[in-house]
Amino acid sequence: MDITDKRIDDGKAFDWGKTSEEYAKYRDIYPDIFYKKIADRGLCIKGQKVLDLGTGTGVLPRNMYKYGAEWTGTDISPEQIEQAKKLAEKSGMNIDFKAVSAEKLDFPSESFDVITACQCFWYFDHAKVAPEFQRILKKDGKLVILYMAWLPFEDELAGKSEDLVRKFNPKWSGGGETRHPIWIPDVMYDYFELEEHEEYDVNVHFTKESWHGRMFACRGVGASLSPDELAKWDAEHRALLADAPDEFDVLHYAATAILKRKDL
Repeated sequence: MDITDKRIDDGKAFDWGKTSEEYAKYRDIYPDIFYKKIADRGLCIKGQKVLDLGTGTGVLPRNMYKYGAEWTGTDISPEQIEQAKKLAEKSGMNIDFKAVSAEKLDFPSESFDVITACQCFWYFDHAKVAPEFQRILKKDGKLVILYMAWLPFEDELAGKSEDLVRKFNPKWSGGGETRHPIWIPDVMYDYFELEEHEEYDVNVHFTKESWHGRMFACRGVGASLSPDELAKWDAEHRALLADAPDEFDVLHYAATAILKRKDL
């Protein structure tokens, strides 16, 4: 399913379904502290019903399943949801996955204690989703927005890999990250209040192959390049990694924003 949004990559089409297998294999990379910080706040734990938006291959619900919450995951891509179902079933996890966009949710009012959105919040039509998120959350429910990105101006390898993405996809707007709080559009504050936010550094461990796979599974490469462009990118990125150590850490920052539902 091609997605075009003028806010993202200057409207260049992308399709997560094109890279769902690589996404499943290479994008489950968040360190344990990423999940522990959520649970330590009393969120996504036993006794709570949680909706994970833009769930992709179910990375967040699968990794937080051990904390005991009852999870539902939604994503606009049927291919991503298919991978999520396979991975959850393989691990014996009972997670309800649905292929539906965030703008077309149809859950009953006050269905969830927590809504999570990891690496996906900027894709939404915020004017449409803000009242819907407020409606389907229970009283005092929380919206948890999560993000993690490499730091290209501080990590040399990340910077070089990012430059190569832009060589083949100049319209890609996913790079150039620096540390900052998660952006919350003004319309969200009509329905939620910001309770807290946190930003912190993490080192993420990779092998040459897993970093190559991680870059392939980004929006600017596997989700949007043509087969010919992908073959050329693949060769050049492997050449770039030739002199890298077999294993290495890449510096990232992680960010969390927690919004509390307003009782309108």
